[in-house]
Amino acid sequence: MRTSEKPARDGRPAAGRPEANGGHPGLSAPASRRLPMPPRERKPALAALAVLLILGGALATTLLTMRAGDRVSAIRITRQIAAGQPIALSAMEEVQVAGTGVEYVPWRLRDQVAKTYAKVPLVPGTLLIRGMTTSASEELAPGKAIVGLALKAGQMPADLAEGDRVQVIHVPARSDGASRVLVQNALVHSIGAAGRGGGGLVSIIVDTADSPTVAQHSSSGEIALAVLPGAS
Repeated sequence: MRTSEKPARDGRPAAGRPEANGGHPGLSAPASRRLPMPPRERKPALAALAVLLILGGALATTLLTMRAGDRVSAIRITRQIAAGQPIALSAMEEVQVAGTGVEYVPWRLRDQVAKTYAKVPLVPGTLLIRGMTTSASEELAPGKAIVGLALKAGQMPADLAEGDRVQVIHVPARSDGASRVLVQNALVHSIGAAGRGGGGLVSIIVDTADSPTVAQHSSSGEIALAVLPGAS
């Protein structure tokens, strides 16, 4: 018995026949028409570089961690010290710092440091390194002299400190005398314990040419000091 296929009502070839796919047998879906993808190329050089970077980062982290555990005993300054001023033992304290290669002055050398002078201004918290100290104060170079002053209350600022820069003023005892500046810029070398806050003994560094005049007026109680903020 003979059978026949019925054509589609809309005039299109029935699905599944070669005519439904453009008359080309074997191309039955859009995916079959995609071009073949070339295989990915491996780049061994980039892979090796990535491995080296990972290993390098791990090594650097390990070294930093190990080095952070290496600590040295160093000297830290606890109070202000002007350039040219001696570095007293009382102005130093021991601290432990990481050994990073910086040439910190070891705490064991504190007695030697106490015989030196500040080469640069030192502020509290400064970690002392080589180059910040000098064996001879430039302020005490030839041509300079240390003059001791016995001052009364009111002849010096209450907050006067070692290392301050001051004017040395002659204040005549006579009411008709005019005050005048004897030394424009002198360095306070030291202050006696009784001199903080209301008169006492103060030592200043001046030129040798000015020291006789300053000493003379100091002996008669006619010297006053005025601080020069920011002067060096």
